[in-house]
Amino acid sequence: MKEYKHITLLCGHYGSGKTNVAVNMAFELKKQYENTAIADLDIVNPYFRTRDSEKDLAEAGIRVICSKYAGTNLDAPALPPEMYSITEMKDMKSIVDVGGDDRGALALGRLSAAIVAEGDYEMLMVINCHRPLTRDAESTLEVMREIEAACRIPFTGLVNNSNIGRETTAETVLDSAEYAEEVSRLSGLPVVMTSVREDIAVELCGKVNNVFPLKLQKSIV
Repeated sequence: MKEYKHITLLCGHYGSGKTNVAVNMAFELKKQYENTAIADLDIVNPYFRTRDSEKDLAEAGIRVICSKYAGTNLDAPALPPEMYSITEMKDMKSIVDVGGDDRGALALGRLSAAIVAEGDYEMLMVINCHRPLTRDAESTLEVMREIEAACRIPFTGLVNNSNIGRETTAETVLDSAEYAEEVSRLSGLPVVMTSVREDIAVELCGKVNNVFPLKLQKSIV
């Protein structure tokens, strides 16, 4: 199992799949730590939100912290008071779904000073070469730099979540390896994991390092 920091931040461009990765990471984190939370700072994306899985997360004993602006497309991010608990509660480990691109990352800026000062965090960029604005390493790096500037926290690693939804095959994932390696080379950051739908994960064992199986999140409309 992955070793988790006090705070694990997940960022990515629209449609990268970071929320689904965040929810799955929260369930894995709960297996290791009793006091676990997932915080949803995604105020931009109205389709796949952490709170869509709130019932399942709560039943697993995972605390869910959501901004009241999640899914509203408002430009003025605001944090509920409970959001500050992710930095203040030292005995609680948290997964944070930051939001789509630099606009979504603005809300994180309210917490950045405390997170960086503590130094017990991991900030992962979820990358996906099958999305329009991150089809190549150079454009992906540009998005990364915009997010870093908005939230004032440097990235520490990458999650390759390249997929084409339910049509994704093991070959789709293998074909994305060169893209992920190039993003890693340009950014100087390691590919921490490759997240794949759980039914094809077994096909990739031994072919891809650090495979992270995903259960797909259902959208609530």
